[in-house]
Formats: sequence, structure tokens, C-alpha cells
Amino acid sequence: MLPLNTFKGKVAFITGGGTGLGKGMTTTLSMLGAECVISSRKLDVLKETANEITSQTGNKVHAIQCDVRDADSVKNAVTELIQVAGHPDVVINNAAGNFISPSERLSANAWRTITDIVLNGTAYITLEVGKELIKAGKGAAFLAITTIYAESGSGFVVPSASAKAGVEAMYKSLAGEWGRYGMRFNVIQPGPIKTKGAFSRLDPTGEFAGDMVTRIPCGRLGTAGEIANLATYLCSDYANWVSGAIIRMDGGEYVFMAGEFNNLKKVTNNQWDIMEKLIRKTKGS
Repeated sequence: MLPLNTFKGKVAFITGGGTGLGKGMTTTLSMLGAECVISSRKLDVLKETANEITSQTGNKVHAIQCDVRDADSVKNAVTELIQVAGHPDVVINNAAGNFISPSERLSANAWRTITDIVLNGTAYITLEVGKELIKAGKGAAFLAITTIYAESGSGFVVPSASAKAGVEAMYKSLAGEWGRYGMRFNVIQPGPIKTKGAFSRLDPTGEFAGDMVTRIPCGRLGTAGEIANLATYLCSDYANWVSGAIIRMDGGEYVFMAGEFNNLKKVTNNQWDIMEKLIRKTKGS
């Protein structure tokens, strides 16, 4: 963790901050001195989380209801954010929606549900906050949470993959355009991290988590705390020269899946002995 007063006097706004990764990042930011404002559709969950973190860290956490799919709701939430805490120094777009489905079973509404939250929601928050910051002459660190398959694509989560890829393009674009206003834009691509909300829709039977671990060279799933530590660094003054970066944090899963021969880890020493003899014989012929 960074030094305890790293975010003292700073305001952090986190969407989807009531649960999962959002709650983890909010907790760490609050421990580091930030005045945090969390948002989501479920105000009761937000208030419970805000009270819990405030009691734990001693730093105020505000709860603001916001449906990121609705531009008017976002505008109202940003207005309330500025009223209760001031213009943010940190903006984390973490609100997300996803579920597994064969693409041929997707309805237009299912597609719209995911893309409205992930892509449009991130755009509404980023643009609304950004415009207010520009008017105030203030910079900020923006961070988006995407996924490793935003880069590779993935079947059975096509709306999410498409929307997350759009978020990454948006943040790279704004890093180039809005840097002149003192704003930075970075992205974290987490690998599999077991949170209750995400896994209930991505691994509803509990059968897939074991398979995930077998393709992660580090041998385990990630934790919310690990994401929070990277997120707070990227949003801190220690990372003032980092902008337009997309950082993969997945225990090596992406490169393992991409490597043509990585599944040879299953080969035993005895099998290697046999294959080496065959290879030598072939080389000598």
C-alpha cells in the first residue's frame, strides 16, 4: 500500500463502489486519506458500504444513487458529487454488467443492457465529469476497469468484450486529447477475480473456477486488494507521467493462453526424455 496520506485532501469518485472491486478500491483510497463518493443504482447497498468504510478508516464516504445508463441520472449525480465533496481528483469507472450466453441467444435488449452500462455509462460519467473539470480549470486521474478479453475478444461474452474494447479506445483517445487540461486516463485489465456479483453471472454453477486456475501461471485467482493497490498507484501523484496506459493484471493468464505451446506444461519428465530421443534421431537423419 502507498503511504497513508497519499490522497489526503483529495476527492475520489467511484462508480459501482458499493460491492466487489469498487468496494475494494474505495476502501483502499479511504485508508489512504481520500474523501470518497461512491455511486450505483442501489442506494441501500451504497449507504451500508459507505458507513462500513467510514467506520473502518475514519474518512467520510458519501453515497450517491446513479444509473450510469441514464445521462440525466449521471448529470444529477455529478452535480451532487460536486456539491457534497467538490470536484474530484480521482474518477474510477468501475460499474459493469456481464453474463455468459451463446451469441445466437442474445436479444437486442440483452446486448443493449451490457453496452449501456459498460460503454455508454463510462462515456456519460467521463464526459460529464470532464466537462465540469474543464470549466473549473482542474485536472484529475481517470481510471477504467476493463478485462483481458477486451484485447483478445471472447466468445460467449461478446457484448462485454465489445463494450470494454470501446472503453479502452475511449480512454486512449482522451489521454491524447484532454492531457492538455491536466487529465490522465488509464485502464486496468483484471484477469479472473472471484467477487460474488460477477461470478454469479459468469460461473453460476461454480464449475469453471477450477479450470480458470489451470491456465493462470501464478496458480490462483486474483484478489480485490491487488487491484486496489494498482488502481491507487495509477490514480496517485506517483504516476503523474502515466497516461494512455492499459495494464494487464492477470497472473500471466493472457500470455499463457496466447502461447502456442504453453500446454506442454502437461508433459512429464519421462515423456520429455522420449521426445528428446526422437528429436535427436530426427536431427541426425
